[in-house]
Amino acid sequence: MPAFNAARTLERTFAEIPLTVVDDVILVDDASSDATAELARKLGITTVQHSRNRGYGANQKTCYAAALSRGADIVVMLHPDYQYSPRLVTAMTAMITSGHFDAVLGSRMLGRSAIKNGMPIYKFVSNRALTVVQNLLLNVKMSEFHTGFRAWSRELLLRLPLLNCSDDFVFDNQMLAQTIYFGFDVGEISCPASYLSDSSSIKFGESVVYGLGVLETSLQFRLKSLRLGHAAIFDDDERAKLSP
Repeated sequence: MPAFNAARTLERTFAEIPLTVVDDVILVDDASSDATAELARKLGITTVQHSRNRGYGANQKTCYAAALSRGADIVVMLHPDYQYSPRLVTAMTAMITSGHFDAVLGSRMLGRSAIKNGMPIYKFVSNRALTVVQNLLLNVKMSEFHTGFRAWSRELLLRLPLLNCSDDFVFDNQMLAQTIYFGFDVGEISCPASYLSDSSSIKFGESVVYGLGVLETSLQFRLKSLRLGHAAIFDDDERAKLSP
């Protein structure tokens, strides 16, 4: 769980994690100003703290490295803000253990309407527009690229040059583009999401920067695939891979 000021929602999220399936829960606190880390330790969650705020992407890098070092075979990223249903962790991990998929995304666009669940209109429109463009440039057919609920196999996490990815929000999209570029199979599952006042959300300005980063990543993918360009995030660089 990559966390930043999640004290109000952490306990509610943790309570619904299916511990009959989950062997270990890890939270990385990105220098929160509230009691996120203290509460996590009180709940018995393995807790790692950044001494300074390093960004959402950097937080995930620490999360995945910590999970790999503790022997994880499957790693599920779940935001502690209760936006996504922790109860779907069982289904997502089952899709990976089936051998059919290396990664699974909890999609807000499959099944129930994201707008009915409270997604702001501008986010819905931008999500759909970016997804159409990315499906064309990455030559795939996915319902969305921008969910924060994701499951990964150990093999995938050790293979991707994640250290070459951004430390900011566009990390999510770069990681998924890498997953596709390096030939891993991605599955999706319908995941209703809630947009409560306690749920975290990037601001409009940050959303614009993220959207531009998404377009840049997709263009880099296409140019690299056509051997017309170069981008470090798609280099098979051993030095940029996570080490347990």
